[in-house]
Amino acid sequence: MITEPLEFSCPYPSQFILFNHTLDEGCQKGIADMFGRLKSLFGSPQVPVASGITDPAAAPALAVAPVEEKPADKDKNVDKPQAAAPAGPPAAAPPAGPPAAAPPAGPPAAAAPAGPPAAAPPAGPPAAAPPAGPPAAAPPAGPPAAGPASIAAPSNPDQAGPEGQESAPPPPAHIVINAYADEQLRSIAKRMKERLNLYKEKVVDQYASSPEISPPVTPLLRKDIYTKVIEERNKQAEEERIKKEEADQKKKEEQEKKKKEAEQKKKEEEEKKKAEAQDETKMKRSLMSKLKDAGWHSVDMVLKPVETLMDPVLGNTIDPFTDRRYIAWLSLVTLAFNYNTWFITARLCFPYHTEGIIPFWFVLDTLADLIYLTDSILFQARKQYVKAGDIIKDRVVTKKNYRSTDRFMLDVMSVMPFDLLYLRFGFKSIFRINRLLKVDTFFEFSDRLESIMAKAYIWRVIRTIGYLLFMLHLNACFYYVASDYQGIGKTKWVYSGLGSAYLRCYYYAVRSLINIGGLNEPHTVFEITFQMTNFFTGVFVFSSLIGQMRDVIGAATAAQTYFRSSMDGTVDYMVNNHIPSLVQNRVRTWYTYTWDAQGMLDESELLDKMPLVMRTAIAVDINLSTFQKIDLFKGCDQQMLVDMLLRLKSIVYLPGDFVVKKGDIGKEMYIIKSGAVQVVGGPDNSIVFVTLKAGCVFGEISLLQSSKDGGNRRTANVKAYGFANLFVLEKKDLFDILVHYPESQKVLARKGRKLMKAKGPAAAKAEVEKQKGLVLFGPKPPTPKMLRAFGGKNFLAKIKSAAGGQ
Repeated sequence: MITEPLEFSCPYPSQFILFNHTLDEGCQKGIADMFGRLKSLFGSPQVPVASGITDPAAAPALAVAPVEEKPADKDKNVDKPQAAAPAGPPAAAPPAGPPAAAPPAGPPAAAAPAGPPAAAPPAGPPAAAPPAGPPAAAPPAGPPAAGPASIAAPSNPDQAGPEGQESAPPPPAHIVINAYADEQLRSIAKRMKERLNLYKEKVVDQYASSPEISPPVTPLLRKDIYTKVIEERNKQAEEERIKKEEADQKKKEEQEKKKKEAEQKKKEEEEKKKAEAQDETKMKRSLMSKLKDAGWHSVDMVLKPVETLMDPVLGNTIDPFTDRRYIAWLSLVTLAFNYNTWFITARLCFPYHTEGIIPFWFVLDTLADLIYLTDSILFQARKQYVKAGDIIKDRVVTKKNYRSTDRFMLDVMSVMPFDLLYLRFGFKSIFRINRLLKVDTFFEFSDRLESIMAKAYIWRVIRTIGYLLFMLHLNACFYYVASDYQGIGKTKWVYSGLGSAYLRCYYYAVRSLINIGGLNEPHTVFEITFQMTNFFTGVFVFSSLIGQMRDVIGAATAAQTYFRSSMDGTVDYMVNNHIPSLVQNRVRTWYTYTWDAQGMLDESELLDKMPLVMRTAIAVDINLSTFQKIDLFKGCDQQMLVDMLLRLKSIVYLPGDFVVKKGDIGKEMYIIKSGAVQVVGGPDNSIVFVTLKAGCVFGEISLLQSSKDGGNRRTANVKAYGFANLFVLEKKDLFDILVHYPESQKVLARKGRKLMKAKGPAAAKAEVEKQKGLVLFGPKPPTPKMLRAFGGKNFLAKIKSAAGGQ
């Protein structure tokens, strides 16, 4: 409801028209009347009439009868003055008591003519009574008394009162004709005010971008100030983000810390429980260990006399890798194992437990059991073993180690005396089936035998053939069991019962597994199933064994294959490039001799795969004695010689090949390993000056002499006399070694100077000059051989001293 005058201006009257047309016809009249009253509200307020209640029946005679106006004319006549009584001051309120007519404010108005009272014209909304005093009491009900007509309120509110003073207009009355229309009008006025404020803000704020309602007006800022404000806002937002991240990180760290503490606590509890369980287990184990130790101590006391008796023969412990006695014993144990493997299965399937042969089986079984027991008591308990790189040789420790292994448990189970059940169930080989658990001994023997054999592939071939024969043996046993199940001689497919049962069944197994064919056709379902299983097993087993045989033979001939492939490739290369036949023959000769002499083409490939210690041991064993005989290296450090041995390279020269030629640059020194070389000269190198054999050295002058003035050139021709295998030591390798041995370097330098004087170019030149000076006189005759033979060096010295004294 409107409680104060509104400043209203409507820039868009079409909106009101559109709104007016949308309403129904019943509301249009009220809305029109409301617009008229709204206009009167925005205009000057009218002076309200007196608050006294007049009797409508006693209307003044002078009152002009109102003319009934149409609703459309009301809006036009709202602002017109009403036709009423002459203007005068408003009548005072009547005193308490019977209501009396108010005295006229001016000259007495003319009395209205007698007749029905005329209704007062609608002069606008009635004004509220002035608050000058309490309102007069209403008169008692009764017929209204005749009195003067009511005086109409002045139409001009600015008209002065009876005393000439201005009176303030009373507030307008709250008039609501239609609540919905009133609410809509107020909403329209509110929106128009908001729109007006928005346009004002748009004019003031240049950053406003939307006609919608926006936050408070942004002050007009310069670009630099605006930038600073933005930076401060960003900085503040970044600080808040950092604070938030730090808080989140701190919270996360606290959560992780709590989680870790909980996990640590849980882990400690688990470890505590685990430790308690381990302690309990240790206590149980300690008790069991004490009982076990007591039992083994009793066993050792019983076996001590036997062990003491064998100590002089076997020693305190046995090296299982190098002791040939242990390998020989393993061969005996392997023989006993094979006896049990082959004959237990055969006796289990074939009817070989007759009364006449049972004593024979009993003796052989007892002998095999004694071998098993001896192996466990005397040999396995003495085996050395490696622990943390140390070789344990204490028999007490080795015995304890053997008893803690799985192999000991298998050995014990393999000698368990189930044979005693013969007394209850009869002589049956099924009670000796546990003897097959000694299989580890067979594989150990196979590995040890391969390590000591020069040609291990021979044993591999024999072992593979043994596997094949044993598979055929098992197939023969199964075939006899199947024949016995079907009935011996019942069908053509089963064993007929004629001849040796084992040989007949073994023959069938060979033809069946190898798929030779020519077998009798099976008839029953059992026979067909057995034969199909035989075929499938034979294909798998036979192909596997053949493949293994191929691998064994291929590995045995791998070196020979490599030699052949290398030689064939070289020959193909020479043929494709049209190398002369003489050169091709020499190349073939070199390949053949190198292979026959060394068993390989390049021994450095084999040595490079070995560790340095092994290479050094091999080089010292083969070449150190040769180096120690060389005069040049006598007096040098032995370790330096060992280092030189590792730098040597082996080269094979064919008969007639020149090792060095006169005038060549010398960068190597040669040591003859095998064969011989000749120092030759003359026009066609037909003169042989000297022949050098194994252990001799040549080329050392060029190696020790510097290259200044051509001092490192070869001074003679050296060619191979037959096949010569030489060691070559390069000058660079020698100098690299001498850096670490200064004393040996001094020795070699001193010997080198002596050799240079004796064999170098200066000595040769002095010899030539000496020969030139002795052309006229000739050389001095030598001392007679007889005088030197009988007098000796002392006799000649005495003669020279006597001649000098005279």
